Amino acid sequence: MQKHKIVYMGTPHYAEVILETLINAEDMDVALVLTQPDRPVGRKKVLTPPPVKVLAREKGIEVLQPNRLSDAGIHEAIVAAKPDFIIVAAFGQILPRSILDIAPCVNLHASLLPQYRGASPVQQSLLNGDAVTGVTSMLMEEGLDTGDILETVEFVIPPDMRLHALMEQLTQDAAELTLSTIRRFEALTPAPQEEDQATHCKKIRRSDGEVDFVDAVEVYNKYRAFEGWPGIFAANGTKLDAVRLVDTAGEHTGGEILAFEDEAVVVGCGRGALRIGRLQPPSKKPMSAKAYCVGRGLRVGDPIL
Repeated sequence: MQKHKIVYMGTPHYAEVILETLINAEDMDVALVLTQPDRPVGRKKVLTPPPVKVLAREKGIEVLQPNRLSDAGIHEAIVAAKPDFIIVAAFGQILPRSILDIAPCVNLHASLLPQYRGASPVQQSLLNGDAVTGVTSMLMEEGLDTGDILETVEFVIPPDMRLHALMEQLTQDAAELTLSTIRRFEALTPAPQEEDQATHCKKIRRSDGEVDFVDAVEVYNKYRAFEGWPGIFAANGTKLDAVRLVDTAGEHTGGEILAFEDEAVVVGCGRGALRIGRLQPPSKKPMSAKAYCVGRGLRVGDPIL
């Protein structure tokens, strides 16, 4: 069997699943893996390897961790691997021309390009309340996610789906798309992106998680998009969790308690309303929204914060 020789570049779980799919495919030979350097993680700043490095080492594949792809010896190592393809997934660096010229470089981007070029396409799709998203395989060039499109796969987003579930779905789709694109590469016709349709997204910051009670849909979409980190929180630092959208059109005083439902509380927004199941004041443990209100003597009609 003729095997496709692969040099792989990636870092997080998304890239790890794609790498594992390539390793397990009988017609793929992953010769070299490049990933980001180990980083300190958590409050104790424990030096932690990227998921891609852990998997590659388990499978006996050589791993390089350059700070930059222009570092000494990196170009030579990739050339020595004699790749048929360089596959890139959430690697975190733009490839220089010297590497782009070694072999076809294919990137797996978690959006339907040219929509959401940049660092946080999955979060941006949820923030915008999109009904459909997907994954694009594209030929890389020196720009940021600007290369010709090879293939796409679409996914209809359930309205209550949050970041982790959507990311897992797109990760599996990306893994399957990677194999398809490599196997069908010679038959594919690269299509230029429509520049006038291009949108961009930025790296998520903690401050992006701050919410007010102006628009319930906007708050709920932030809750979906920022699952895990940074989460959503009010200006005073109180974290909101177990949030559900219950009304999108009604007009209320922002932050007003409208009702209690079991251990949750329904809170009005300038437009719409939310059901909040848990609250966590700064430096406190999470508690049910009802317990939070009872502890503060809050009743229907009072502001929750």
